[in-house]
Amino acid sequence: MAAVPEDSRRRRSLIPNFLYTSPTAAAAPSERIEMFSPAYYAACAVGGLASCGFTHAAVTPLDVVKCNMQIDPARFKSTGSTVGIVLKEQGIRGLFKGWAPTFVGYSAQGAFKYGLYEYFKKEYSDMVGPAAAGKYKTLIYLAGSASAEVIADVALCPFEAVKVRVQTQPEFARSLADGLPKIVRAQGVSGLFRGVVPLWGRQIPYTMMKFATFENIVEAMYKHVIPTRKEECSKGVQLGVSFAGGYIAGVFCAVVSHPADNLVSFFNNAAGATVADAVKKLGIWGLCTRGLPLRIVMVGTLTGAQWGIYDSSKVFFGLPTTGGGSSATAVN
Repeated sequence: MAAVPEDSRRRRSLIPNFLYTSPTAAAAPSERIEMFSPAYYAACAVGGLASCGFTHAAVTPLDVVKCNMQIDPARFKSTGSTVGIVLKEQGIRGLFKGWAPTFVGYSAQGAFKYGLYEYFKKEYSDMVGPAAAGKYKTLIYLAGSASAEVIADVALCPFEAVKVRVQTQPEFARSLADGLPKIVRAQGVSGLFRGVVPLWGRQIPYTMMKFATFENIVEAMYKHVIPTRKEECSKGVQLGVSFAGGYIAGVFCAVVSHPADNLVSFFNNAAGATVADAVKKLGIWGLCTRGLPLRIVMVGTLTGAQWGIYDSSKVFFGLPTTGGGSSATAVN
């Protein structure tokens, strides 16, 4: 085996073990992209784009049902009745309304979310040093994911505004092409970002839970469930762990972020509405639970699929899958 250059050994010795797993064992026969280089973060952004854009677009029918139940609970009383009303009034195409702003918006959000998470995770680890980063790794996950999501939501917000209008107001617009300029004409560019604060309220806790829970679940699975160290597992096993860890994390995400999800739908559907208006119409219990079972299924499936796609993308680029590196991982 060829000797590893001294500067490479010195650089990797500063990386906490939980952030680095040998890519030769975990992903590909040779490392094509240097870890933590600009190319590495770009590859992570591509993986995030693919993982979020396609998965969110795929569950558009569930999102249509959920949003209508959140906006008009008096009319849309259950999942089954909501599907029936949409099919009767709009046909099968009604269940897929909003797929375009969903795909574009969540593709942009995913690229920023995953790429910047990897960046901030490394930066914050370097700031506190290897010992503290290893001891307080969950705080690193939380801080890195929160920082990334703040930026990612600014990219998502305009498309989320269009999506909610298209899905809950059939007469408003057909899709992204006519919905976006219509909002700008009526409310100005600022109208596209009107929901950014409740979006942060929904997405930041969601993403913090998503990343921190995932990382810890994956670590626990390799420690207590998988009989083989991660470095010795096949790619298929590692990707299976990524999907399972993502699905479990998604259930927690859905519960934590659901009240804010109801608010995002409410604000984007009713101009000038306030939190008090939402509470008056939905009630505290309704704000926390309206549409929650459907969202648990949707978010759990989404999150599991996203981590599976994201780590598959990493494998494609010759990079290690996310999380689960043991303390015995070599860093030479």
